[in-house]
Amino acid sequence: MLYSYSPAPAGAPSLLREVICLAGQIHSMIQSIITQKSKGNSVIANSVKTKMYLKGIAVDKYTPASPDDPAVIAKVRDIAKEFGVRV
Repeated sequence: MLYSYSPAPAGAPSLLREVICLAGQIHSMIQSIITQKSKGNSVIANSVKTKMYLKGIAVDKYTPASPDDPAVIAKVRDIAKEFGVRV
């Protein structure tokens, strides 16, 4: 699911509505991949983060407030598939 609907604050421009709907999805996907692969082991978590950096995903760049890009979402999903985890 790339888009989910949530109402924007009254009077918010339509662009803000899209940002509100999409914000943070990449961050949660990244955190899910790290959690599933590392299973609580911090050494493995750092290894997963490093592998994601090498594959072109700057893990620390994305926060829960970061607007999401469909191209990056697709890339993160491909990485999850390579790692054998579901997001």
